[in-house]
Amino acid sequence: VVEIVGLLGHSAGGRPGERLMQRLGMPVSDDTILRQLKRDAAGAQRNSEIRVVGIDDWSWRRATSYGTIMVDLERRSVIDILDDRSVDSAAKWLRSHPSIETVSRDRCGLYAQAVREGAPQAQQVADRFHLIQNLRSAIEEQMSLSGRATGRAILSEDAIVDAATHRRRARLAHRQSRQEIFEMLHALRHEGLSYSEIARRTGYERRSVANWLKFKAPPDRRRAALNPTSPWYFEAFLAQCWKDGNRCGRHLFHDVKQRGYTGSFSNLERLLGAWRRAERERGDDVSSMALNSEPVRDPDTGHAISPIVAAALCIKPRGLLTPRQARKVDALKQGSEAFAEMRRLAMRFNGILRGKRSAPLDAWIDDAIESDLIPIMRFARVLRRDIDAVNNAIELPWSNGQAEGQINRLKTLKRAMYGRAGPELLRARMLPPLHTK
Repeated sequence: VVEIVGLLGHSAGGRPGERLMQRLGMPVSDDTILRQLKRDAAGAQRNSEIRVVGIDDWSWRRATSYGTIMVDLERRSVIDILDDRSVDSAAKWLRSHPSIETVSRDRCGLYAQAVREGAPQAQQVADRFHLIQNLRSAIEEQMSLSGRATGRAILSEDAIVDAATHRRRARLAHRQSRQEIFEMLHALRHEGLSYSEIARRTGYERRSVANWLKFKAPPDRRRAALNPTSPWYFEAFLAQCWKDGNRCGRHLFHDVKQRGYTGSFSNLERLLGAWRRAERERGDDVSSMALNSEPVRDPDTGHAISPIVAAALCIKPRGLLTPRQARKVDALKQGSEAFAEMRRLAMRFNGILRGKRSAPLDAWIDDAIESDLIPIMRFARVLRRDIDAVNNAIELPWSNGQAEGQINRLKTLKRAMYGRAGPELLRARMLPPLHTK
């Protein structure tokens, strides 16, 4: 009976298991089923040596908190689930398994650092799916920067000047209003009114009236001293990460939190958003390929082809294109020199990944850097920094596909338990049951 209770708890959970046990004529409460499940998971001896492990993150709560999943890629089973996503916890787990020879991971620098600290003897393998996704994102960014394939026209120089003039006038109006407040308060004081009477007439706090009357001119607003709640406190570090190609807000948020940042993600995104806008404005002057403001249109419908569609078609081989998609690709190649260059690079990159030989990668990176397409150049430089893991991704058969599948299973279990499962119960249900050992 104990074994049946444990197996039902592993496959069905607490309350569904309770209902099944009642139908079988063996009434057992859901609490008992979960206790037995956790007891079996805690007492299981899983001492088999692990050679190849896949590491990936999953969300406890989307965009807020994350955990880490460890998957044995040879046995295609979950080994462990960690409560958080951090270098320390992942490195500690890896150190406790010295038999690990290969670690497959996504492009996140967090897990790369964890492997360097916890399993320096292991070779790292970058996930091929994420490599293609990163290239697709770079292509989409370039198509958005160029103003091509969007329905929005690029702002003219006159429009940019008008916007700057409007902002300057707004600042002047604000200063003028402060001047008017200052003159009004001093005029009332010269009439012999007390601070309390001035406060009653104007509606300002008495303390504010007293502070204004201390000055002989309207005080300028002073920026508060920077502290760890402000992303500007970490401006130098963030600027270096940005220059190195790390543009993912969530990754930067995690990195600055490790350095003491106590502010919110939305505050950090405001700073990063300003940098992204400034880079888009500079993009028009960087590449001569991006100076055409006319969007490329679908030859079948006449609608502008969006950057997302253009990026998806750019990485798709000709043999897999439908006739309609092929016509779109031909129109994009004829109407955009940038797209034509990126498609040549994308097809070469696909060929390298499928060719199982990493030798041509160095030449591809050089050509990508010389393309003068900023997002593609950034993608290539990031590849060069992670060159060993990318070479292993080309030459070795391992990938993070199994880990992604296990994360889908974890999400299914978590939702079936209405999000109320803690780390211990999730771990017990994700690990293989004892009868499979």
